[in-house]
Amino acid sequence: MSPIEPFSSQAAATLRRARTQAGLSLRELAVRAGTSHSTLAAYEQGRKAPSVPTLLRIIDACGFAVDFQLALRIRQRDGIDRGRELEAALNLAAQFPARHAKSIRYPKFGSP
Repeated sequence: MSPIEPFSSQAAATLRRARTQAGLSLRELAVRAGTSHSTLAAYEQGRKAPSVPTLLRIIDACGFAVDFQLALRIRQRDGIDRGRELEAALNLAAQFPARHAKSIRYPKFGSP
């Protein structure tokens, strides 16, 4: 999978949803956004990925605004995804009993 594929599929779904919620045809949106309906169709089908400025222009032509949220992915130099590491630690912890014994038992040693 190329780095553009996730963006392309997300952009396609976002554009399709914005256009249909705005009640616009491909041709109507193309006129508003200053592009062709065939280009919009390619974007919506994920065959092409719009640039970020183009995506914003089309979303604006639908009457919507874009709000971005960033999520930090914590990785260390070893390349391990810390979220997966935490999940593995929690799965390991689940294998231990939830409660410990009320008293500690230890072996009796012989008297001198």
